[in-house]
Amino acid sequence: MKNNIGTGLALYPTPLAVVGTMVNGKPNYTLVGHLGIIGHNRIMVSLAKPHYANQGIKETRSLTVSIVDETMLKKADYVGCVSGSKTDKSTVFDYHTGETGSPIIDEAPVVMECIVDDIYETDGFESFICKILSVYAEEAILTENGKIDYHSLKPVLFEMPTYEYLRTGDVIGKCKSFGKE
Repeated sequence: MKNNIGTGLALYPTPLAVVGTMVNGKPNYTLVGHLGIIGHNRIMVSLAKPHYANQGIKETRSLTVSIVDETMLKKADYVGCVSGSKTDKSTVFDYHTGETGSPIIDEAPVVMECIVDDIYETDGFESFICKILSVYAEEAILTENGKIDYHSLKPVLFEMPTYEYLRTGDVIGKCKSFGKE
């Protein structure tokens, strides 16, 4: 028997990411666990309305999404602990800017540079519908074919109900292999 446990989200864990944007001419970063895929070249990033980063995203209509691995987790966690409206986070990461002018974190293994197509508002949240312009990836995590090797990348996962960070696990099979048996 299943218990009805309410209306809370049950899609966790999700990949942990740092969103970067320019706010008042300076890089600003925030930690994000609410993001998702909405097509082959679009993602959605959902931030609570009071986030300082939101004003920069709305002004510039651009942002970067950096996949967090364990080597950058301490800094990523920090940018999620302090508000950009009270703390200057512009020097937390070394960066360069991409085509949109948004900060591309140098130490992030994978960074997606995006432009905002639309903003979808719900109670207390602004969800940014983003088109991916470019994906920057460290050579060390690419396959021979130039694709991301997630066995090498090992993104950190975020689990909301317990606020815990998780490691990715073992391969249990190939997609569409179980249904053929």
